[in-house]
Amino acid sequence: MFSLFRMLTRSQRRAYFAALAGWSLDALDFFIFVFCLKAISGEFHTDVKAVAEGIFLTLAFRPLGALVFGWLAEKYGRRPILMLNVASYTVVQFATAFAPSLTALLALRAVFGFAMGGEWGVGAALALESLPARGRGFFSGLLQEGYVIGYLLASLVFWCAFDHVGWRGMFIISALSAPLVIYIRYGVEESPAWVAGVSPHRASLRAVWTALGGYFPTFVYLVLLMACFNAFSHGSQDMYPTFLQVQHKFSTAATGTIAIVMNLGALAGGICFGALSERLGRRRAITLAAFLALPLIPLWAYSQTAVMLAVGGFLMQFMVQGAWGIVPAHLNELSPPSVRAILPGFAYQLGNLAMSKMGPFQAGIAERHGGNYGYILAWTLAVVAVALIIVTLLGPEARAAELKVEA
Repeated sequence: MFSLFRMLTRSQRRAYFAALAGWSLDALDFFIFVFCLKAISGEFHTDVKAVAEGIFLTLAFRPLGALVFGWLAEKYGRRPILMLNVASYTVVQFATAFAPSLTALLALRAVFGFAMGGEWGVGAALALESLPARGRGFFSGLLQEGYVIGYLLASLVFWCAFDHVGWRGMFIISALSAPLVIYIRYGVEESPAWVAGVSPHRASLRAVWTALGGYFPTFVYLVLLMACFNAFSHGSQDMYPTFLQVQHKFSTAATGTIAIVMNLGALAGGICFGALSERLGRRRAITLAAFLALPLIPLWAYSQTAVMLAVGGFLMQFMVQGAWGIVPAHLNELSPPSVRAILPGFAYQLGNLAMSKMGPFQAGIAERHGGNYGYILAWTLAVVAVALIIVTLLGPEARAAELKVEA
């Protein structure tokens, strides 16, 4: 691992860190909301399902952000648009702390989704276009686990601060990501692939749609694949803190501790399976991780003690994020050079849109079953893991493809 980092130049390391930090802080902001569902519902005198619509709105507006910010990144470069992304979601997160009503809060979650939607595609393009092909699986795994790092940071903030600052203070704390903009501005260089391929006539909207149309079957497949992936992650993560708080009546400290353990497993899984995909191939590594998640469902969803739930959470997220760790490399390798900042992120976020009702759906089913969240969590994971295996095996692979940008 350290040898792979040592082979990178200073500019490559900085570009990679900028993408990783941007995605981590983006995920921190998203999961702060997840941890606060119960508290927000109490303040606004409604149920968890009504507040969970904020998850749906965030996910639903992410494809629009991916399309707009992706096009801007094709036209103006990855670096300045990544700065714009980070600044946008930071401002919205801060404003959420002062939402006067549930309606205003939900509207802000929609705007946050737009800002969040562009970060993954733009950041992944900047990082992977700057790095060599060797070790791409490992770097992809760690980059994707920025999502897990954000969840882990949210767990720590919730554990340490929630009882003292409440849900509004949590959003203020999460808005401290603004200095990353300064780091990108003065410490990060533009993607060399984008600089080499830049042309005054490229990245017009017509050119973008023409390129997307030319790869329509690949685009449709990637959207379907990402729908399965997003059901796999959001179906196992978004309602899990509520499951611990409502069904098991765990305290803030216990919920935060289990979430921390769970995310340590996710971080390890993403790195391990990302590196493993260099040997097994992208599709086989994804399939293996999804298959190994199936026998873990009873331990993860039906354990009764905090210790066993922590063990189940660690192992389940090791597999879920193990599969996810392969996604940045896999999608960028399958995407055409002319729209690499758009197509992977747009497909990713359309997959998010397809599964954007997962949180409210799970909460509604659980509430109809007397608050039994374990029941719907188990069924969700069983179905989507099998679907992910099938869709992955039916698709193509382009492991170690050279990532250039066409002029």
